[in-house]
Amino acid sequence: MSATTAKASTARARGVLFVHSSPRALCPHLEWAAGRVLGRAVNFDWAPQPVLRGTLRAEFYWEGDTGTGAALASAFHGWEDVRYEVTQDPTASSDGARYLHTPSLGIHFAQTDTAGNVVIPEDRMRYAMEVAGSDVLALHRELHAALGQPWDDELEPFRHASDDNPVVWLHSFAG
Repeated sequence: MSATTAKASTARARGVLFVHSSPRALCPHLEWAAGRVLGRAVNFDWAPQPVLRGTLRAEFYWEGDTGTGAALASAFHGWEDVRYEVTQDPTASSDGARYLHTPSLGIHFAQTDTAGNVVIPEDRMRYAMEVAGSDVLALHRELHAALGQPWDDELEPFRHASDDNPVVWLHSFAG
C-alpha cells in the first residue's frame, strides 16, 4: 500500500451527534452503540428534553475516521423512538454528510458541501423532474423531500430546546 493510499484510508473526520430525544431507558444503549463505533466507552451528559416530557437529549462533537458519521447513524438506526441527527464535516478526500432520523419519517441522508449546504445529486434531481413532470407543485414537494425539509421541520423544535446545553468532544482511538 502506498503512503498516499494509507493516508486516504485513515483520513480524519469530525462532526456532531445530536440525540434530540430518547426515552430514558434507551440512553445507556445509545451510549454503548456510540462507544462501539468510536472504539471506547462513552458517557453522555443527558439533559431533559423540554419539548417531549419523559425524554432526554444530548449532543457531542466527535472525531474519527472518515465514515464515522455513517457508522453512528447506522448504530442508532434500530431505535425507532429516538430522534437523532449526525453530521460529518467534509474532508480533503470526502464529502460531508447529514443523517436525520425521526420516529414518523425514518432516516434521511444528505450530502453536504464545505459550507454545510445540502447538495442534491444529479440523479435525485432527474428523478424529481421525472416524477413531477410539468406539475410545479409536485416538483416543489420532491425538492423539499430531497433537501430533507420534512425532517428539519419535525426536528426544529427539539433543536431550539438545546441552545444552551454543553457539548462534549468524543474521539475514536482506532488506529
